[in-house]
Amino acid sequence: MTPEGLNQLPPEEAAERLRACCGSSRWVEAMVAGRPYESLDALLAAADEAWRETGPEDWEEAFSHHPRIGEQRAAAAVSRAAGQWSAGEQAASAGASDAFAKAALAEANAAYERRFGRIYIVCASGRGVEDLLADVRARLANDPERELAVAAEEQRKITALRLRKLIDEGGP
Repeated sequence: MTPEGLNQLPPEEAAERLRACCGSSRWVEAMVAGRPYESLDALLAAADEAWRETGPEDWEEAFSHHPRIGEQRAAAAVSRAAGQWSAGEQAASAGASDAFAKAALAEANAAYERRFGRIYIVCASGRGVEDLLADVRARLANDPERELAVAAEEQRKITALRLRKLIDEGGP
């Protein structure tokens, strides 16, 4: 798919494809309304701007569209493409053969959820279990306000990665 192809989609179909990139309804609405996009760079810039216009409720909605690191199912229903992208992004951590590392990551996920009341969100693409463990453990030391900002930035990175996949691979 090209940015022009995204521009030409009916609003409902464009929203579905964009929702696979970010689960925030407010963000999706802004992106559909912001069309046309002249290039991938323009699309990415608009995505960042739309994300800056969202807030904590929108972020939490977007987070709910992700499975826990090391798992396959998100709390919210997601498209087939979003599920496939998530699995690919987590491939390095999901493929870990060390049962101890997988168990440690599951416990770190649980500790994060107890502390912050949401899943641990991280742009996991290309990152192994040990790297993710170090990251989540460091983030557990954040105060809730700071951690929400960190999680929102990780969601922004995931969104940009998925928008590139949408345009490069044709997406959902």
